[in-house]
Amino acid sequence: MAKTWILVAHRSGARLFENSGPGKGLELLQNIDNPAGKLKNQEINSDKPGRSFDRRGGGRHAYSAEQDPTTHVAEHFAKQLGALLEDGRTEQRYSRLVLVADPRFLGLLRGSLPAQTAALVSATLDKDLGGIEPRDLPRHLENVVYV
Repeated sequence: MAKTWILVAHRSGARLFENSGPGKGLELLQNIDNPAGKLKNQEINSDKPGRSFDRRGGGRHAYSAEQDPTTHVAEHFAKQLGALLEDGRTEQRYSRLVLVADPRFLGLLRGSLPAQTAALVSATLDKDLGGIEPRDLPRHLENVVYV
């Protein structure tokens, strides 16, 4: 029977479940913590941006950051999860993949997947279900996977 992996993720953690078919339920394979995902910008990067003088005139201004620190942390975590899913694909541990995350993090996750792994995504759910108990997840997933 084909196995489906279900990744329920958010910035501060993820849970990876496996479903072996209809009526088989969800088995928790891995709980992945990302404590840095709970931090705020000022907690991650306590330095203020540097300042510069204008070339003409006496004005000064702060350098702008290319990317805020929380986005950088979220992207790094999404890449970590993408590597985990890629390893599972190359080891043929699943044949279908379901991604569940809030819309912004779901976009980061999709962007972190290699093409062959992305091709196995059979459904996505753009909801933050990170705080949902595992026993309550099937009710939320009934439209995307037969649990």
